[in-house]
Amino acid sequence: MMKKFVNANIYGNSNASEILIENGIIHEIGTDLPSAGEETDLKGRLVVPPYVDAHLHLDYVYTGSSTGAKNNTGTLFEGIARWHDVKKHQTFADAKERALKGIREEVSRGVQFIRTHIDVCDPELTGLKAMLEVREQLQDNVTIQIVAFPQEGMYAYKGGDELVEEALKMGADCVGSIPHFEWAREFGEKSIHKTVELAVKYDKLIDVHCDETDDPMSRFVELLNALTMMEGIGSRTAASHTCSFGSADNAYAFRMMGLFRKSGLNFIALPTENAYLQGRQDTYPKRRGLTRVKEFWEQGINVCFGQDSINDPWYPAGNGNLMNVLDNGIHMAQTMSRPQLESCLDLITTNGAKALNIEDRYGLEVAKPANFLVLDATSSFEAVRQRADVLASVRNGEYLFKKPEPSYDIELDIFRQTR
Repeated sequence: MMKKFVNANIYGNSNASEILIENGIIHEIGTDLPSAGEETDLKGRLVVPPYVDAHLHLDYVYTGSSTGAKNNTGTLFEGIARWHDVKKHQTFADAKERALKGIREEVSRGVQFIRTHIDVCDPELTGLKAMLEVREQLQDNVTIQIVAFPQEGMYAYKGGDELVEEALKMGADCVGSIPHFEWAREFGEKSIHKTVELAVKYDKLIDVHCDETDDPMSRFVELLNALTMMEGIGSRTAASHTCSFGSADNAYAFRMMGLFRKSGLNFIALPTENAYLQGRQDTYPKRRGLTRVKEFWEQGINVCFGQDSINDPWYPAGNGNLMNVLDNGIHMAQTMSRPQLESCLDLITTNGAKALNIEDRYGLEVAKPANFLVLDATSSFEAVRQRADVLASVRNGEYLFKKPEPSYDIELDIFRQTR
């Protein structure tokens, strides 16, 4: 049966107000389209592509209150130490249950695409096995990419590189690494070389936790960019965090941005978590912990946002609400001119899809899957300004959820007492 959504404000398409769907695929987008068996009046509300959480740790969610998880310094490095203790008690059932709960929280807020980093510094690969099962179980409702991520280092953790490779053989989608956590720069560089080697060998994507530190001399992104550019896989590669790039001097930064444009490297920024974790050794002025989002965006270098953590040893908050992440990010990056506010939803939608290399099956375009959100706003500017709620999430032409029209039992009337 044909389905039609009418009176829509379609993000990025001011010439259309209707979407016609057939067999879960967008059949037409335009105005005055043919009638359909089922028609829904959206009353002028904004329709956007689904939210993409480009960086999340689903094996860590809801462990922030676990025994031994307390991070007294609030730093990245103590968070890793606390997780080392917490994961010793993780079981397959526990890992799967928490991941499902985290996914539900994200999907309930409009996320349909998730890239999750799963710690493989575990000889049993418990978290990975659980996540592989969850990925298959939920594939009709949410698309999940898994990064084989050595949280304690490819080389700082004995056999970490071998565990990453084993995870790729088992079905992980991306190669991960954490060069700034290795015990010396030489080993950090070695881990970048290994990451690219494995990606080429197994035809996998790359997503590196890169330079998540305030140290401006942490420059592993330079090596990552060079190696992937030489292999011709820059567009299949993401550098997550790159906090130190926000502290680097301009002479270095602007040279590198020219090389980033050349390679097509993607950047994933995590505004809420890095604002919380970084700058811990600063007094004042105190750094924001964010990479150069504004400059990337202005120079056409793909950059997007992610949630990163939901109540884990690194970050006590987080709930999968990417509108909140976006709100924090555009404030910190000072990207709030009117044109930027009109288009910044890209940072949690299309830019994330590009970073995940899923553009061939993502977006509000004819012949692509009918996946989209209906926001409680009539324009992109109002959606961002009001941090608009998601009223409906549509996946392959069917509702994942739909909320009733917002209403009051007793409506606010500030003039009531003056009459």
